[in-house]
Amino acid sequence: MRTPGAVTIKRASEIDSMRGAGRILAGILDVLHAELRPGTTTGALDEIAERMIRDAGAVPSFKGYGSNPPFPGSICASINDEVVHGIPSPRRRLAEGDVVSIDIGCILDGWHADCARTWIIGSAPREVIELVDATRRGMEAGIAAARAGNRLGDVGHAIETVAHEHGYGIVRPFVGHGIGRSMHEDPQVPNYGAPGTGLRIEAGMCFAIEPMFNLGGDDVFVADDNWTVRTSDGGLSAHFENTIAVTEDGPEILTER
Repeated sequence: MRTPGAVTIKRASEIDSMRGAGRILAGILDVLHAELRPGTTTGALDEIAERMIRDAGAVPSFKGYGSNPPFPGSICASINDEVVHGIPSPRRRLAEGDVVSIDIGCILDGWHADCARTWIIGSAPREVIELVDATRRGMEAGIAAARAGNRLGDVGHAIETVAHEHGYGIVRPFVGHGIGRSMHEDPQVPNYGAPGTGLRIEAGMCFAIEPMFNLGGDDVFVADDNWTVRTSDGGLSAHFENTIAVTEDGPEILTER
């Protein structure tokens, strides 16, 4: 069913299908995390992810998505100053100290789930570790605010507050989103906002909440491949994402085991 403004309200059975897709992704991310080491290629990670998605009876959400050109991978693998939408490649090898964001989505029985994690290869300076940790906490704060009766501005404000506590840049052109039968549905879920503003959240709404914080300014640009988003000042970036369902008892994370 649909609310005014074309925001979908999911039935319990539909959320259950999304939960199944989310569990597949959570399991794959555990495997990919174990594969992260110097010398591993992002192309190899992509091959593992696609095989596991298909073996689970699902379909990669990302592969062939969009145009000019269609996205070629089943994961996005973004390294260091790459914010999101990095294209996996057999020529891209991970190195000690790299900050690696893996974004992954799949479709199970017609329903989508979408999630992302950021990890560090080996050791890194404290400021890098803190960036990754704060971005995860920003996601968690946004999820906690995604309760029936709150508004989307409450979600964005919760995320933004975590970023501002540490002086991090917040990526503004790329935001969270509704999710369900399509990977990107209404509404947009910005990672910034004013409390008490925006769409009122209802039970049955499903969102992908995904802050991207930069160790520097807010500004980003899209590289010549028409996909990879990078920080304008070359600062490192981190990205976390979970798909959630809003229930009467609060938000339920669908992309964790």
